Amino acid sequence: MAKKKAKKQKPNVHEELEGFNIKINAFGEMETTIPVDKLNSFLNENVEDKKLNSGESEEEE
Repeated sequence: MAKKKAKKQKPNVHEELEGFNIKINAFGEMETTIPVDKLNSFLNENVEDKKLNSGESEEEE
């Protein structure tokens, strides 16, 4: 029996990250379509750092 080919669908992404793509080249370097600085600033604004928040709750007790 032949295996069914999976249909490639584009993942749902945030509007600011539309068109983002990342690849690893032959030398092991990351190649992205969005500059890393812009990606880091997006993550800082939209993602909560669990390690920082859990450290604050332990200090309060």
